[in-house]
Amino acid sequence: MVENIIIFVLASFVGFEVISKVPQTLHTPLMSGSNAISGITIVGALVVAGMVEGVAATWLGVISLILATINVVGGFLVTDRMLRMFKRKEPARQKRAADEEKQKKVAA
Repeated sequence: MVENIIIFVLASFVGFEVISKVPQTLHTPLMSGSNAISGITIVGALVVAGMVEGVAATWLGVISLILATINVVGGFLVTDRMLRMFKRKEPARQKRAADEEKQKKVAA
């Protein structure tokens, strides 16, 4: 148990150092790529919640499943927002014409 705690603490320090050295412009693309890895975390959480015996292990699996799901959904939302920033905006004239066309279809 003590070895696991030591490994966790060391991994936390290494992870923090690696992340802090990444330039700000790369954070969002890297997070997009890490979303797939978080999906693997969800599978692991399902295995832990379903296979182990004991109430405490089951609850830890459920909590990890919830946290991993929040991580994946949040990552996809941020990625979607980032990709929307790169879309070209329609000129106002084209947008008005499209809106008028929709209104004609609804009225007909």
